[in-house]
Amino acid sequence: MKYLVATFTIETTADLMQASQDLLADGAAEAGFESFEETENGLEAYVQKELFDKEMLDAYIADFPIGDTKITYEVKDAEDKDWNQEWEEQGFEPIYVDNQVVIYDAKHPEFYPDTSNRPDMIEIGIEAKLAFGTGNHETTRMIISQLLHMPIRTKRILDCGTGTGILALTCSKLGAKDVVGYDIDEWSVENAKHNAVLNGVTNMEVLFGNSQVINHISGVFDLVLANINRNILLDDMRAFRSVMNIGGTLVLSGFYEEDIPVLLEKAEDLGMHEINRQIDNNWACLVLGS
Repeated sequence: MKYLVATFTIETTADLMQASQDLLADGAAEAGFESFEETENGLEAYVQKELFDKEMLDAYIADFPIGDTKITYEVKDAEDKDWNQEWEEQGFEPIYVDNQVVIYDAKHPEFYPDTSNRPDMIEIGIEAKLAFGTGNHETTRMIISQLLHMPIRTKRILDCGTGTGILALTCSKLGAKDVVGYDIDEWSVENAKHNAVLNGVTNMEVLFGNSQVINHISGVFDLVLANINRNILLDDMRAFRSVMNIGGTLVLSGFYEEDIPVLLEKAEDLGMHEINRQIDNNWACLVLGS
């Protein structure tokens, strides 16, 4: 998968810079961008080439909500490298979710958790290509937190955009009957399969492709998980709904709190309703029932 990197320059007053950066990130997310880093003069953001909606981005900037703020940007091909190589080499400390699940760096024994006094703790070892698949991100932790309060045992699970496989692995450890995941990145597919082996998980299948893969999977699912950006969720929610069992549940994350209304509107159009929501540092998670 090829990425573009956009360097945004924001010309505004010092007291409006933070608000301008936040609003620009929201608008750029609608145009397909999925990763942001604040800079001294604006933002640097990454987008998959095939998802970049330049027309939408330009229209948003032309009608920017903060008056007298000028925004310019340059786009170029992102360097084709492992952006997280240094992070991978350093490893990460164990990540605990609701004091019931611990996610640890299987590549670095010095970070293995000591759970000798917690035989009930669910341990998940990850060798990650990207930090997003470790539980380090708010959206991953929120979905895992929701899973801990759901009847997962004996259920059939679909994990859309599985990444490292962390959510699928969690479901398997919680007693799911079987789990199917898919991802648009070939390296993610191989990474998820590798992590399944590391964790002794044998009831997990990982497929390569986008949501069209769903059309080739037989049967329906009791629970569908999708931790993806807002625009892809809106595009793919109908496909998710089509493979949900009667009374099935859809858990969404990867978007901001202010995105909730448009996602709920789409859900209602598809015959789903809100069961629960969780917010963490402006990131949101929605649990929807059918």
